Amino acid sequence: MRIKMTTNLLLLLSILTTVCSCKGQTQTEKINKSPSTASIEKIRSAFNESIWSIYQDKRNHYWFGSNGNGVYYYDGKNLAQFTAKDGLVSNQIRVIQEDKFGNIYFDTADGVSKYDGHTFTTLQAVYSPENKWKSESEDLWFKGSGDINGVYRYDGDSLFHLAFPAQDLKKAFGLESEENRYSPYGVYGIYKDNSGHLWFGTLSAGAYRYNGHAFLWISEKELTVLDDGRVPGVRSIIEDKDGNFWLSNILSRYRIKETKKGKLKYEKLSGIEQSEGQTKMALPYFMSAVVDDKNGDLWILTYEEGVWRYDGEKFSNYLIKDGEKTVLLYSMYKDNQGMIWLGTHDAGVYKFDGNHFEKFKPQISNSY
Repeated sequence: MRIKMTTNLLLLLSILTTVCSCKGQTQTEKINKSPSTASIEKIRSAFNESIWSIYQDKRNHYWFGSNGNGVYYYDGKNLAQFTAKDGLVSNQIRVIQEDKFGNIYFDTADGVSKYDGHTFTTLQAVYSPENKWKSESEDLWFKGSGDINGVYRYDGDSLFHLAFPAQDLKKAFGLESEENRYSPYGVYGIYKDNSGHLWFGTLSAGAYRYNGHAFLWISEKELTVLDDGRVPGVRSIIEDKDGNFWLSNILSRYRIKETKKGKLKYEKLSGIEQSEGQTKMALPYFMSAVVDDKNGDLWILTYEEGVWRYDGEKFSNYLIKDGEKTVLLYSMYKDNQGMIWLGTHDAGVYKFDGNHFEKFKPQISNSY
């Protein structure tokens, strides 16, 4: 299975979540205690090899979301597993988030689950033309299923579906709406930049930047259906140390500017030049990215070409191996201490030790 081959595979690798909403917490809630893991049936000695999402919570404990086996919770000593039998809406975990009260949210293939340390609750979405775009600092944002225009905003009480402003995709990209099995406005990537502005990467309708008042649409051919039929999608958005934005590829970077009349526009700049004599990225698109806290280096993750590091001049490759097998990668995560982690398609979890990415094996005491 190769990411270069078909549009269907590209869609499969980023199954977007069908989300819903429910009533949430009040301002009197307190930070939750560690998850309730009383049942010995939940205790594990290792986690599933297909780990697609990683998150470190406020207590510095880790959550590992799998593709089909629920979620694993690791507190540094013990490893517990939670599945649909415990109340998760789905065992396919795509993204993990946390609110200010310590509640954990799992964006899955079939909806959003909220976990308060004891109970899983499925959020139910509000679909209404009366839903209005807005953004508060404590909002959580979730992906859609890919078959509908828009994203989901959770304000701690309700989960609102919000549609993006429609664009003339035929004029911009030559796209015919009837050619799309999924909505071109289905969300692949969500990112909050250093100024608190929101970015949304779509399947084939480019990217949107929302500042709480207005949208800026990034409409470049490299962000939609390619000439050879591939649909890489804007899966990952990252702001580098210089304030430039990279939209899931190394071909270009973007800088946001304000005109004299106060309107926003974007400037497209050249991306990374791959020097002769060095390993080159065959497909210049990435699935996930982080910026190194220590030196501002840009780290990007590809499905089958490993991890790449860019310091502004040199572009270096880390090919991840599991024995003799090249590891297929899915996601990259930077934890509270600035450590870089990798979620993989079928080889567990990897962690950067300062020089190399090593396979992570949790140290288990099983003292629950």
